[in-house]
Amino acid sequence: MTYYIGKLSINLRMTYFSPTDLIINPDGSSYHLNLRSDQIPDTLILVGDPERVPAVSAFFDEVIEIVHKREFVTHLGVLRGKKIGVLSSGIGADNVEIVMNELDALVNIDFQTRLEKTEKKSLQLIRIGTSGSIQSHIPVDSILISTAAIGFDNLAQFYDFDSAMSISEDVLATWNKAIDYPLPLYAAKASASLCAQFAPLNAFTGVTLTAPGFYAPQGRTIRMQSIRPDFLEKVAAAKLGEQEITNIEMETAAYYAFGGAMGHEMISLNAILANRITNEFSKDPEGQIRSLIKKAIALIA
Repeated sequence: MTYYIGKLSINLRMTYFSPTDLIINPDGSSYHLNLRSDQIPDTLILVGDPERVPAVSAFFDEVIEIVHKREFVTHLGVLRGKKIGVLSSGIGADNVEIVMNELDALVNIDFQTRLEKTEKKSLQLIRIGTSGSIQSHIPVDSILISTAAIGFDNLAQFYDFDSAMSISEDVLATWNKAIDYPLPLYAAKASASLCAQFAPLNAFTGVTLTAPGFYAPQGRTIRMQSIRPDFLEKVAAAKLGEQEITNIEMETAAYYAFGGAMGHEMISLNAILANRITNEFSKDPEGQIRSLIKKAIALIA
């Protein structure tokens, strides 16, 4: 398609997305999230546990709409006069891949024509989740803001995250060698503006490791023995350039990589429920996550 402005011609390539690439439900909603474009607010809070959604929306001034499909539960409402929402992803980077692709499609693709919009929209996305510290000086029941994250899942083998990279390939490769890990990794950073917005939390900050599982990939052993029994100790000891790896969980790196590549503002706020080095666990995990939710909601503009 060509547009002419005076003597200047501008060629705009309109990308079309087929019915098998972008699956749209009969009511015009996205396939998994079951949300329509007109429902998406500029600011969304993201949680893993579907049961945590009402714990977040309880702080809204009003809940207007509830949408539920599979593990994806959404409450849409109003906070201090502005539209807001909270959405559950379920556990893991694979679910984050669904959430981020469909949220981005809802605001940056016309679902009627299946064409990419020329003007892109940037969402403000705030993950509120739980995590385990892998440094002894970061105690249980503290709060940590992930300034960057490293992904151990396999998404980097299918996506080009170069535009989201916050850590040089050389630094990442050196760290990868230090922990004796043979597979490719990816790294991405938090939104600088959101880090500034949530600075009043007075939280710890650091680089988060996003694992592809809860047990062996996070250094846990029950009956199945890990083939990397010293993995957590190696990660905790190996610095990424001048930075230490502070905590471990299962979603942040994927959120940061997609957010950075797609142009969305993204931050991950973590309630530290465990210290994997001292083997301590919070005596009031639900109280800690409720406290973080309340503090985070108070800082949302």
